Amino acid sequence: MVNFSTGLRFLAVTGLLLSASSSFAQPDTGGPLPTTPTPTPDPTAVPLDGGASLLVAAGIGFGIRKLRARSRR
Repeated sequence: MVNFSTGLRFLAVTGLLLSASSSFAQPDTGGPLPTTPTPTPDPTAVPLDGGASLLVAAGIGFGIRKLRARSRR
């Protein structure tokens, strides 16, 4: 039997994961004109920003929580 706290936590995490996909949307620039050549993107341009750092912080917090729980046993 899943208790209420676990179910609520699951719904919160699922909701956050599903809503994060909309943050990848970018506004339409209208696109390049047919006469302008398309510039080649920089191969190292990776959009790592606040989302990645939040995931790292959550992982560190979760790890600390698990280590504390393990040391109490």
